[in-house]
Amino acid sequence: MSSLLSLFLLSFLLSSVFGQPPSPTFKPSDNFLLDCGATTPTPSLDGRQFLTDSQSTSYLSAKDKVTASTPSTTDVPSPLYLTARIFTEDATYTFPLTSPGWHWIRLHFFPVNDSSHDLTQAVFSVKTDDYVLLHSFNFDDSSQWLLKEYLINATSDRLSIHFDPLRNSIAFINAIEVISAPDILISDYASSLSPVGPTSGLSNYAYQTSYRLNVGGPLITSANDTLSRTWSSDHGYLQSRSTGQKVSVSSGIINFPDGTSPFIAPNFVYSTAVHMADARIGSPNFNVSWVLNVDPSFGYLVRLHFADIISKNLDNLYFNVYINHKMAISGLDLSTLTSKLASAYYKDFVLNSTVAMDRLLIQIGPLNDGAGTNDALLNGVEVLKMSNSVGSLDGEFGVDGSKASEDGGNTKSHAVAAVGFVMMFGAFAGLGAMVVKWHKRPQDWQRRNSFSSWLLPIHAGHSTFMTSKGGSTFGSHKSGYTFSSSLGLGRYFSLAELQDATNNFDEKAVVGVGGFGNVYVGELDDGTKVAVKRGNPQSEQGINEFQTEIQMLSKLRHRHLVSLIGYCDENSEMILVYEYMANGPFRDHLYGKDDLMPLTWKQRLEICIGAARGLHYLHTGTAQGIIHRDVKTTNILLDDDFIAKVSDFGLSKDAPGMNQTHVSTAVKGSFGYLDPEYFRCQRLTDKSDVYSFGVVLLETLCARPALNPALTREQVNLAEWAMKNKRQNTLEQIVDPLLEGTINSDSMSKFVEAAEKCLAEFGVDRPSMGDVLWNLEYALQLQEANPPTPPLSHALKPNTNKSDAGVVAGEIKQENGAAAPSEDQHSNAAMANDVFPHLGEMKGR
Repeated sequence: MSSLLSLFLLSFLLSSVFGQPPSPTFKPSDNFLLDCGATTPTPSLDGRQFLTDSQSTSYLSAKDKVTASTPSTTDVPSPLYLTARIFTEDATYTFPLTSPGWHWIRLHFFPVNDSSHDLTQAVFSVKTDDYVLLHSFNFDDSSQWLLKEYLINATSDRLSIHFDPLRNSIAFINAIEVISAPDILISDYASSLSPVGPTSGLSNYAYQTSYRLNVGGPLITSANDTLSRTWSSDHGYLQSRSTGQKVSVSSGIINFPDGTSPFIAPNFVYSTAVHMADARIGSPNFNVSWVLNVDPSFGYLVRLHFADIISKNLDNLYFNVYINHKMAISGLDLSTLTSKLASAYYKDFVLNSTVAMDRLLIQIGPLNDGAGTNDALLNGVEVLKMSNSVGSLDGEFGVDGSKASEDGGNTKSHAVAAVGFVMMFGAFAGLGAMVVKWHKRPQDWQRRNSFSSWLLPIHAGHSTFMTSKGGSTFGSHKSGYTFSSSLGLGRYFSLAELQDATNNFDEKAVVGVGGFGNVYVGELDDGTKVAVKRGNPQSEQGINEFQTEIQMLSKLRHRHLVSLIGYCDENSEMILVYEYMANGPFRDHLYGKDDLMPLTWKQRLEICIGAARGLHYLHTGTAQGIIHRDVKTTNILLDDDFIAKVSDFGLSKDAPGMNQTHVSTAVKGSFGYLDPEYFRCQRLTDKSDVYSFGVVLLETLCARPALNPALTREQVNLAEWAMKNKRQNTLEQIVDPLLEGTINSDSMSKFVEAAEKCLAEFGVDRPSMGDVLWNLEYALQLQEANPPTPPLSHALKPNTNKSDAGVVAGEIKQENGAAAPSEDQHSNAAMANDVFPHLGEMKGR
């Protein structure tokens, strides 16, 4: 209980140093506080009284009464975590509300020891009538406590919270808070960063607190916030700490002008800040940065708090604010906005998934216009995850089972952000055993078991609200990129459904062929097109790649990765169902099919940027990182809107660990894209993907295969041929003729520069995918700033530049356009070996 004493002392210290909590005090009309499983009343650290289990029975509808408790010596921050209520079947808490409107829902979790139930193995979902709060939630750390906080705009006079255990599992809860929140807390309006401009409809969303930071100050407990919120220190999120300097003033001098209120944030938040450190130079020009990891499948409401506590006079501080490299506020002038020093001001921003991606980078920097001092400051940060188009805050499926729309539009209101969702199924302990058992199953297998019955969920890190480990209050663990929402396989399809969808797996519906089996295009009853991958148990290589893809997808979730939406395990079948990528492989639009309209240079740039984002996420989005190992234009698929998504993870490998520089592994990949250093040394790093992506960039520019043995010796290998032309300043001669006159020269120069760096001979000399992404985005900006006018002859001209298209080193189309060995692989490889003798002993796809 040492943490209890620490928090008491901290609360006392804050009250002593900063004064008493601000006035006015908010008095909620609804204030339900339940200590689930408790037999005696429990006061919280901030003095609020929680009801016992028997006192709260009128709110609960459950078929059983199972409680658990743990000794008071357990190291948890509050007595609330010492008891729990356990549910073996669905259970519901229903709270009568005084009036509809904004309400906090706070759920407290700690897996107390129980002789009859192992709470660390519990897998369950938590929902209201309208919103999914937790989907397939699992808590596997017996030493960790957790607080999840939500803000729901209730529309009726009651609010229900449903606990749904997965089959053969249980659910549990330690404490529940349902409390009214002031209407001023969430405005209906905010600023959107993409597209830039005002946006509305914020009251139609539910929110989950991801971060709440007291910048430059200590932890603020619920005892010092009239809304019982906790504000953690920003210390763990501030990058390059030498750039920022803490500053504080007495909380009593903070003013709250019209439009602000202590309900928005307490004066303790505004009385501390981080500003630019003294660089000991005349005109400092650098940014102070904070980095926050987020789930890339959701949009976010970002609230930034400011109060000028560093200036001596008004009209002396002007600075810029950036979010993910986009200008959020240019020349912020707090003096004009508030008319006083030390006055509270906040600004709300809505970020869709294309802006948020997998992290938020918040930066402040000087305006450098010669007016005022060169300084900038930030006092507080709040990051709230926004519910998706089906009302989910965890996963892609709504309360009624409906799936989130790809554009992130809200079916209930205005679309605030185009939040693209990628449904990836999650972490399962028995994945390897699943495939091995399925492959080696006895004849009576289908009578005894199905492959889904072997799948046991494991905990791979939570995107947590509060945690007792790692020193962060609001945030996520290093492994927090693997979200608890992904513990399901998605929708279950019956075999009959998939037979109907594919016309009984008609050969005419085959769109891909690989060692694992066939991929069929299908159409569900509701008209949705899907890609159906049907496993072939007779192929050892295919099964291995199938297994690898499943294991990789369990770690991945991103808008620019192809999503898996369901499965079927009926009658010994092993079938996975993916989203259908209507526009097929990127390669087809460059030189693969004669009947497709050519892509503009801007479209090609956007596709490359999307693919780079997907690969950057692979390399950095999990605790260890993942190397794709088969990056090529056939594994970059395009949806209806030409959004690029990386596919085919059958060859992927976990990146090297902290004490490793590479992964030693047999060489696999596709001819023409292989990293020469990887081939020579059999040492795989993420820079191998960077090399392959450099080849993709050249394909994008030149519209020809990576290898074409039909060409002259010096032209067979695109990378070598293009770089030779680059050195001779003749690269424009091999650029796709269809792009003639349409590329801004600066844009092309930056693009080629990025490709050249990717193709460096040694991995250490190549950029990271993040750096490549930055260069491509810059190339796009240059193109948009001054796009040349294309010749009239290019208007609506079909893509006919196909003289060198065709089979690439023996590859044939498979798996939504991916590539696998054909029967003439050996003859084509032999031709390649005449040019590249070192490829003779290598195994291709």
